[in-house]
Amino acid sequence: MTHTADDSLLSYSRFLPDEAATLRLGAEIAATLSSGTIIYLHGNLGAGKTTLSRGILRGLGHTGKVKSPTYTLVEVYAVFKIHLYHFDLYRFNHALEWEESGFDEYCNGDSICLIEWPEKAAGVLPAADLQLHLTPDNEGRIALVEALSARGNSCLKRINEYS
Repeated sequence: MTHTADDSLLSYSRFLPDEAATLRLGAEIAATLSSGTIIYLHGNLGAGKTTLSRGILRGLGHTGKVKSPTYTLVEVYAVFKIHLYHFDLYRFNHALEWEESGFDEYCNGDSICLIEWPEKAAGVLPAADLQLHLTPDNEGRIALVEALSARGNSCLKRINEYS
């Protein structure tokens, strides 16, 4: 785990050799989440964003199917008393589609939001607590997790305890 220049926000990097490691990181992240958490997921097509999301959902206790929301734009999961909204903004043509869709109402203190392709709605999305970048590396991928808030910092400190 490393600190950013101002030494207040944390970042964390890990090599994920396979799908099982990606699911494991998702479960570790899940164990740190609380209502109101917003996570941005970055990475090219096929980088593992949906696999990581599946790991998060499994870590929260979801046992059903987890699919990419590429065509539906959002998948809704009720896990215990928390609603998790998994967004995929890949098909957005402009940022205002976020506001026009009414999705901003989903990101509230009672839910957890995972947002794939957040750059497609830059400037109108709610601020993220965590930001994950998945980058291919040989047969696996590198996961860079960055805290963007005090809540994100708390999550990263707890993830570090699992490593």
